Amino acid sequence: MFGKRTTFGGNTGSAPSPVPAAPRPAPEPSRPLSASVHANRGSEAMASRLKPQEEVLDMTGVRDGPERANSYFQTKSTIFSALIDSIDLSQLATMDADAAREEIRDIVAEIIGLKSIVMSISEQEDLLEDICNDVLGYGPLEPLLARDDIADIMVNGSQKCYIEVNGRVKLTNIRFRDDSHLMNVCQRIVSQVGRRVDESSPICDARLPDGSRVNVIAPPLAIDGAALTIRKFKKDKLTLSQLVKFGSISPEGAEVLRILGRVRANVLISGGTGSGKTTLLNCLTGFIDRDERVITCEDSAELQLQQPHVVRLETRPPNLEGEGEITMRDLVKNCLRMRPERIIVGEVRGPEAFDLLQAMNTGHDGSMGTLHANSPREGLSRLESMITMGGYALPSKTIREMIVSSIDVVVQAARLRDGSRRITHITEVLGMEGDVIVTQDIFLYDIKGEDAAGNLIGVHRSTGITKPQFAERARYFGEEANLVQALEASNTEQQEILAG
Repeated sequence: MFGKRTTFGGNTGSAPSPVPAAPRPAPEPSRPLSASVHANRGSEAMASRLKPQEEVLDMTGVRDGPERANSYFQTKSTIFSALIDSIDLSQLATMDADAAREEIRDIVAEIIGLKSIVMSISEQEDLLEDICNDVLGYGPLEPLLARDDIADIMVNGSQKCYIEVNGRVKLTNIRFRDDSHLMNVCQRIVSQVGRRVDESSPICDARLPDGSRVNVIAPPLAIDGAALTIRKFKKDKLTLSQLVKFGSISPEGAEVLRILGRVRANVLISGGTGSGKTTLLNCLTGFIDRDERVITCEDSAELQLQQPHVVRLETRPPNLEGEGEITMRDLVKNCLRMRPERIIVGEVRGPEAFDLLQAMNTGHDGSMGTLHANSPREGLSRLESMITMGGYALPSKTIREMIVSSIDVVVQAARLRDGSRRITHITEVLGMEGDVIVTQDIFLYDIKGEDAAGNLIGVHRSTGITKPQFAERARYFGEEANLVQALEASNTEQQEILAG
């Protein structure tokens, strides 16, 4: 069996409820199977029982109040400690995930009975699930990871956890036993992608199996305990039609974006943190032909391309000796030797900007990337700054000419103050006038006001341009008629709005 099975005695306190928990029969012998039990979060079984409005609540209004919550956490901590004394974790890791869950549930139920802890059946079921998640999965994060409406999970130390839902940040009643428990969960997450986080390497970027982005910064850099941030990805990848439904872009603007992805235009997606740049990049890559060879370069692999011929590359941090680091620039330079037809860079933030522009200019049409900037013109200026910081002793005019000859369109995404995400600019790069880059806006988003609930009211409008510079490229791919129709429809709608 698991050895170390002990007899428990004494009552450690109870949650106020009239239904005692009955002892469960002794668990059956273990059934050895895969050792990857820690990687399995059992989210499907849990999601079927999950009640979001009960699992995630503000700390100021936890079910029957903070005292009830504190009693629950104290009881859970006591039972968990007794469980750890009763099982052999190394033997548990050899079991099938479902069998390990059942084994833990049996032992926890027996502990509850032997300690005469009084709790309702629903409370006991919640407790059993929580402890199984602690041992086998991501602990208190499991209910949050199972919800598809959460965009971000922000853990600030072991006792505070915030989530973003519908653009609003809310405090939850999720908490960890202590800082050590939180660090164990962080290490479990990053170890799945071959990375580590500890005092010697306190900053780490990683990802979950579904592609969700993870960042951990641990003590001593994080003073109040480890800070864990998870940018969750939806199970179902968003499409342009869904962005239209959510109001992020107009139907005519979405058609223009579709054409840009289809006709191999070089697109730069600009925006602030949390503005939806990666989501928009995923949408544009959906229109790449299935026979094209696409290579992606990312710090942590997040893009979810659906084409069959995709090669995904990921950077690597240095080891303990400070060696072995693979930077984004290393990946971009190497992928040029891999016969790519399109190069997709998850985020341009350094000297790799020069190599990406060179690739766009030398036969890799249709390449795309994202960067942080608050407007299309600022995005172009940031590109210039990145190249300069990379140590290239080139005149500013030469760098700008390279940018103009490489980038066709800049798409600006923004997260507005009401939490909504909008595509605010579709801007074409035209050329140079003297030392200045000339651009023209094709689509803009105008904010008209706000409603009684504080939500911003705005409209996407065309600037009246009916034949942008990339229309020649659209003609080559047989999309000119669709482009003209979308722009004329948007212009007609704009005129009707002005006339009305």
